[in-house]
Amino acid sequence: MRYVYPALFEPAEEGGYNVSVPDIPGCFTCADSMPEAIRMAEDALSMMLASYEDDGETIPVARTLAEIRKDDSEVSYILADTDEWRKRFDSKAVKKTLSIPSWLNKKAEKAGVNFSQVLRDALAAIL
Repeated sequence: MRYVYPALFEPAEEGGYNVSVPDIPGCFTCADSMPEAIRMAEDALSMMLASYEDDGETIPVARTLAEIRKDDSEVSYILADTDEWRKRFDSKAVKKTLSIPSWLNKKAEKAGVNFSQVLRDALAAIL
């Protein structure tokens, strides 16, 4: 799923930026440069929203930039893609048991088919 939320980029005392996404409680990060701060904000927001999705929680509504603006900060929209985040960070294999006809199993084994790869490819194509 893709989401867009406004983020606050505030100068850190020690240099760099502190970043928060006010509409997502607990979504904070920091970085030494603005490009890194944007990348870190995308990662933190994607991780938090993936957790909301996994737990079946209601995704908070995003406000506008004007609604979260502060005098001493910069604001920007951040794109969060939870599907892409999962592809990068949630690659743990999960065992699944399935049934296929015996004749098909014999032909596939004889042909050297990698059943796991075929299932992954088919699911990726469908989803």
